Amino acid sequence: MAPEVRGPAVTLAATSKSQLAYEAVRESIQNGRFDPGQRLVLEGISKELGVSVVPVREAIRRLEAEGLVTFERNVGARVARIDPREFFVTVEALSYVEGAAISLGAKLVTPEAISEARSINAQMREMATSDHLDAQEFSRLNERFHRILSDSCPNAHLLDMVDRGWTRLAHLRSSTFGFVPERALASTDEHDRIVQLIESDADAREVEMAVREHRLATPQAYLQKTHNESANRKEQP
Repeated sequence: MAPEVRGPAVTLAATSKSQLAYEAVRESIQNGRFDPGQRLVLEGISKELGVSVVPVREAIRRLEAEGLVTFERNVGARVARIDPREFFVTVEALSYVEGAAISLGAKLVTPEAISEARSINAQMREMATSDHLDAQEFSRLNERFHRILSDSCPNAHLLDMVDRGWTRLAHLRSSTFGFVPERALASTDEHDRIVQLIESDADAREVEMAVREHRLATPQAYLQKTHNESANRKEQP
């Protein structure tokens, strides 16, 4: 009888558990379940996931390399705090590439895509006028709206840069509408204007600038609010 081979199976199992832990913790960070600055208790996470501490520790190391987790002396792992300036420059870069992508693909956007974009924006407007804004869901719909319009771009390289911009925003946990909820309703109005420009066959440059200005409005409001709050804290005795 041939000997039983155990090594690769054990390695695969360990890798799978590490990947499971990585995906679970990353999702909890990105969807806001784990707040910026929150301590990550490895034992608690491992118990919740039904794995040992080892794969959780490996997952945390991967997340640290991606900038989602930091280590503090005598404290351990914490969810990385959002750097407002890093958030702004990320959105600034995305505003350029997404503006170009949407303007290039404007004439290729199908009536079906326009209809879907309008439907999503109507959902967003309803959420923005409700008593309690679900910032996470609003942000998810916002990304879907933008991607519907940019997906018609015929330039694959631009689309790749747009995708990388969204990925970077996910790493920064960019549900900023929870911090500046007053931007939510204005954002839906700007969405309407962009769709109207595309439908009316407006000049590509006008479409690009509308997208870019819309993109930058939220991080500008975010930066202004963090600046004001910081100034207020300094003034307090």
